[in-house]
Amino acid sequence: MNVNFKAGYISQTIIMCQFNISFSGDAESLIKRAKQELSKAGGAFNGDSVQGNFQVKTPLGSIEGNYNIEGQQIFITITDKPFFISCERIQKELRGVMS
Repeated sequence: MNVNFKAGYISQTIIMCQFNISFSGDAESLIKRAKQELSKAGGAFNGDSVQGNFQVKTPLGSIEGNYNIEGQQIFITITDKPFFISCERIQKELRGVMS
């Protein structure tokens, strides 16, 4: 699984974390699995096999972000997260859901 990371700003929206994850299979199955996992965790997921957004609560606060899918890559942008949860931890958890 190939994961890249960078942090920065885009059009006045603060990007706390940004990375992409390669996946195999079809995007519809990936999104279905992501929706199920976020729902189990008490989160919200709105989107389709092209783009969308998500939010999940943790004991330290909410994580919010959006995604775009191009081919076999999902590009994830985290727009809000608790200070004490690292971008690396978020990547690890999302990779677990998508593998």
